[in-house]
Amino acid sequence: MDAIDKRILRALARKGRLTNAELAEEVGLSASPCWTRVRRLEQAGVIKGYAAILDQAALGLPDTVFIEVMMERHDEDSLRRFEEAVQAIPEVLECHLVTGEYDYMIKAAVGGTLGYERLLRDRLYRLPGIRHTRSSFALRCLKQEMSPIPG
Repeated sequence: MDAIDKRILRALARKGRLTNAELAEEVGLSASPCWTRVRRLEQAGVIKGYAAILDQAALGLPDTVFIEVMMERHDEDSLRRFEEAVQAIPEVLECHLVTGEYDYMIKAAVGGTLGYERLLRDRLYRLPGIRHTRSSFALRCLKQEMSPIPG
């Protein structure tokens, strides 16, 4: 990946809806070589896709909660069933298998404490194999990037 590829990635990370002509002008290429580079970055998996970023608050889910999950058992079947089930919960934005005292870290969008309680009671606590959870509400987001931006 050279400096031009990195400029392309930075431009697309800032504004994913740039036309090829706009992108080419921004990075100092003509349209055809720019298009070729973007396609190569897509085919290599560097660019995984394009998406609209939705406003949580406008969707009625203004709060972000981080939920640490400790599993009852750690056999492959238990972990697989939990991982499959958590992927079906629409409020879950991210779920990571982590090191430390807890097994998973979930980032979820909720509508206040009532929405959080519903998420716990109606969804998470019904998942297989959970022993314990611990949660923290985000007070304010200081930085949010969809992916790292190449330097």
